[in-house]
Amino acid sequence: MDSGILYQVLPLVAMFAIFYFLLIRPQQKKQRAIQTMQSNLQKNDRVVTIGGLHGIIDSLDEDKVVIKCGDGSRLTYDRNAVREVKDSE
Repeated sequence: MDSGILYQVLPLVAMFAIFYFLLIRPQQKKQRAIQTMQSNLQKNDRVVTIGGLHGIIDSLDEDKVVIKCGDGSRLTYDRNAVREVKDSE
């Protein structure tokens, strides 16, 4: 009787393990990397926002970033709107 329950529970445990290692864990690693990147932003970094705006960080504080665009305009964004930091070209 006990082995019957084991054979019913084992596939559920295996499915959870597969979901964890294929979906949940990589997403957590990616989120951690994004948070680290956003906390390490510095003035004059070339960045791309979630909306696709490319620019250079003009100034920043704890939760806001001022990005200077190509035409010289300065736009204020939340720090978490920055998607990536580009390599200086």
